[in-house]
Amino acid sequence: MDVSRSYTGRVSDIAENLLRVRQQVDETAANCDRDPAEIRILAVSKTMPSNRILEAYACGQRMFGENRVQEVREKIPGIEPSDIIWHFIGHLQSNKSRIAVELFDVIQSVDSAKLAKRLNRHCEELGKALEIFIQVNISGESRKSGIGPEQVPELVRVIEQLPHLHLSGLMTIPPFFEDPEKVRPYFRRMKELQDELNQDREQPLWELSMGMSGDFRVAVEEGATIIRLGTVIFGPRTTT
Repeated sequence: MDVSRSYTGRVSDIAENLLRVRQQVDETAANCDRDPAEIRILAVSKTMPSNRILEAYACGQRMFGENRVQEVREKIPGIEPSDIIWHFIGHLQSNKSRIAVELFDVIQSVDSAKLAKRLNRHCEELGKALEIFIQVNISGESRKSGIGPEQVPELVRVIEQLPHLHLSGLMTIPPFFEDPEKVRPYFRRMKELQDELNQDREQPLWELSMGMSGDFRVAVEEGATIIRLGTVIFGPRTTT
């Protein structure tokens, strides 16, 4: 796949876009009495070639999200900075799990005990610790990955017995609505779920990954700590 053909935005806009988005995040956080420093931007760089990622990096962006293992495998040789933090945010197939452990620092889409145990085994083999999130299908849509909210506590218990995995929080992809206000109840339920899980925990699950280009301000208002932004940073992209 030639990822360089997938970019349709203007490269020169990336710095301006990042600045504008950060200002919007800070403003939204201040308006709901949150510390802006609690909210981090994950630049979703799928289909973006290395030079676009490096431009965002030059503007201070360090966290990048991808949803295809093979795409990142092709990109990494052209990206030298070692302090980039790669997040996997797509559905992870079992046959790609070892490569994912090799390439990524964080996997946000763990949705089964089987996958968690497989990742732990690969980490042991590779001598690596891995940060993970549980993906929650908060809407119950059959076409979406993730587990139901009622299944999360049991998966948390399983993961806590796996020494090479560090569970940081939860991730969700809610239904798409043109009106971001319609997404608010799903974000609110995710925050409630996080709070329920943390009631009896000595070490809270701090992270809540939710919100994308069209609804990130609502996500911030409802407690997101990581927002996953692609189009508002890199511009429109073609489907590959």
